[in-house]
Amino acid sequence: MHYKRILLKLSGEALMGEKQYGIDSNRLNEYAEEIKEVVEKGIEVAIVIGGGNIFRGLAGAATGMDRVQGDHMGMLATVINGLALQSALEMCGVQTRLQSAIKINEVAEPFIRRRAMRHLEKGRVVIFGGGTGNPYFTTDSAAVLRAIEIEADVILKGTRVDGIYTSDPEKDKNATKFDTISFNDVLKKGLKVMDTTAFTLSQENELPIVVFDMNKKGNLLKIVDGQSIGTTVNI
Repeated sequence: MHYKRILLKLSGEALMGEKQYGIDSNRLNEYAEEIKEVVEKGIEVAIVIGGGNIFRGLAGAATGMDRVQGDHMGMLATVINGLALQSALEMCGVQTRLQSAIKINEVAEPFIRRRAMRHLEKGRVVIFGGGTGNPYFTTDSAAVLRAIEIEADVILKGTRVDGIYTSDPEKDKNATKFDTISFNDVLKKGLKVMDTTAFTLSQENELPIVVFDMNKKGNLLKIVDGQSIGTTVNI
């Protein structure tokens, strides 16, 4: 396999599937099966999920809600999604641990770096919930931070598009896809891969990012097998 330890970043919206809100159980089970295939190849898998299918702090702030309160609500939403994915993974026989950046001891372990790495070494999937535990930071930032902390080889950002384009391919039919692109070129071209804080942190730590279509069956396994899927952002 091309990678030994990966950090998979999923958006909360990805879990909605065909729904307008919440969690689509069919999509959840599809993701669990995809992750299981990778685990069975001996890949160590950590996951960060967003909470946008339930609540976004920024959206709450836009309607007059206190931003800090809103972000805390968003962190709790990521824990809900983490619990859902944990359940789906365990239903298909994958050992899983959920660690939260905010203390919810009844439902999740606290995030402890050494414990997380030990779980990964034992072949368990580790899901990181609660973002970074701090307001004003996105789950993209949480994904990069956790990936660096656990010494992941790469961040795999699963989206509904098959890579990074010159413009939004859903709006511009003439948009062209990059197979590989440097961090500097992403910044120069003003392309949206992650929020600036997360992207800069990844660049400074020379942690590559692969953006790919998570909804196409087999893509995740192909990436860890070294096949050219999606777009790779590298130094």
